[in-house]
Amino acid sequence: MAEFVANKYSGNIMLRVLTLHDSESRLVSQMKTKQIIKFSMMLSGLVLCLASPLLIAGEGKPHWSYEGDDGPEHWGELSEDFLMCSEGWNQSPIDLVADVHAGLPKLEFEYYSANIDEINNGHSIQQNIKPGSLLRIPDRGKSYELKQFHFHSPSEHTVDGRSFAMEMHFVHADDNGALLVVGVLVEEGKEHPVLSKLWAFMPENPGETSVEPIGIEETDLLPPTREYYSYSGSLTTPPCTEGVKWIVLKTPVEASAEQIATFKSRVGPATNRPIQPYNARTVLD
Repeated sequence: MAEFVANKYSGNIMLRVLTLHDSESRLVSQMKTKQIIKFSMMLSGLVLCLASPLLIAGEGKPHWSYEGDDGPEHWGELSEDFLMCSEGWNQSPIDLVADVHAGLPKLEFEYYSANIDEINNGHSIQQNIKPGSLLRIPDRGKSYELKQFHFHSPSEHTVDGRSFAMEMHFVHADDNGALLVVGVLVEEGKEHPVLSKLWAFMPENPGETSVEPIGIEETDLLPPTREYYSYSGSLTTPPCTEGVKWIVLKTPVEASAEQIATFKSRVGPATNRPIQPYNARTVLD
């Protein structure tokens, strides 16, 4: 939304400047040199004033967190862009209890090996993915490109009231920009070899990145069985945009207690949004 607003302001600035330049061209023949210089100075000041919202939009992004006055219960109050967090009717996460056994279509993950490209964004550890890795749903004629994946702890979704130690979110988009997120639940158990690679280069502080020529196989982060729950929801962080297709795999993977603790030590003890109301939605499996 910040980029959209900035573009709107950019259009307004250009419109105003063109209007002033048209007026200037009609007056040039009637104005003396000193008057032209004075007018140009006024014009420069006007453009700077009109451009100031761009600076504000870039620098004044509202801060949000998982606790306190800017925690989840207050997200909708922090910015007009975040109103959906408090007013939306199809919000995520939810407690997953299948309402309809629909015989969901098969998922085909065509993920390719990627080098480590992590960022600590202050809310999670995110691994960015280069173009080419896809999730296909052949029976629906759909394909979605993997953009990034990140982590939450404890899990955001619950299953019949049960919470898990962590949850991974694999964020995809189709050619029209429609989002599909695959959730993978993580329970405490054995050390996970892919997480060991990622955690070895985990950025310590918010804003820091880590790029290493060490390949990871995203498919190795997925469970061997691909049965899943599906429902319509939202992003689980501001701006809480709705219209997100959710697929949460039923079989969890494991991570060691040490790996879970390492993640929490970098981003905080709780990075999960509370469970949201169903509001007459249907969960399929």
